Amino acid sequence: MKPRVIKIYSKNNDYQYIETLRRNREKRQRAGEFFIEGVRPLNQALQYNWQLRALLYERDRKLSDWATTILRTAAVETHYELPANLYAELSNKNEPSELLALVTMPADTLARIPRKPNPLVVAFDRPASPGNLGTIIRSCDALNVDGLIISGHSVDLYDPETISATTGSFFALPTVRLPSPKELLPWLDEVRQRVGSITIVGSDEHGDCEPSEQDFTQPTLLIVGNETWGMSAAYRDLCDVVVNIPIAGSASSLNVASATSILLYEIDRQRRQKLLKGV
Repeated sequence: MKPRVIKIYSKNNDYQYIETLRRNREKRQRAGEFFIEGVRPLNQALQYNWQLRALLYERDRKLSDWATTILRTAAVETHYELPANLYAELSNKNEPSELLALVTMPADTLARIPRKPNPLVVAFDRPASPGNLGTIIRSCDALNVDGLIISGHSVDLYDPETISATTGSFFALPTVRLPSPKELLPWLDEVRQRVGSITIVGSDEHGDCEPSEQDFTQPTLLIVGNETWGMSAAYRDLCDVVVNIPIAGSASSLNVASATSILLYEIDRQRRQKLLKGV
């Protein structure tokens, strides 16, 4: 079905709706869609079959073959055509991308996480920074994590800053929002029934052992805590073991995104070694 073309000439209702999606969390959630821009995010959204609702472009700009191909082939309801000044105001970049897009939010269901025989899943407790959340999504994608769970009162997963910090990995990694840790319990039971067991490993500066001393080659749920307060009591009670990363120098702690990346590298290293040994 051919998209309808809506020509925007002023800051009318259509423009205000799009602009609100860019900056307002509550409106994004109510609408069930969010705003993206950039070549890589848009390519990744299409590659991983996210549902695009609309594409936006500048009226008098000569578009590249990449942009015209997407406009011609992407299955969307609407094309919005805007003048240069209004288009630039929607963009978060000094030089606006050729295309902007409105994308439908997927359901927050743990069924989106693939059912792997040896799952590795990360739970992030009450993330507070879009940059940290985006960086952790990027590290999860790079280091063979099957899915990310964020729970509690947290920064918005669909904030443009979060999406930008993932550099495209946002669309490759299933990320699910939950109200609290208790919604994890039925999923954990299902995983245990399917694969036998899953080790729940927390991370804290006062942990029981170093990451290299923990066996991560088995099904694992890694829990990382809030940037200021660490893991909640509910998550700590779920843990089978808590690991800590030894640090030196004058630093009192590691940034949560840095610490998570270190832990994920150690997990991936152990799993790759196991595969090489054929165990």
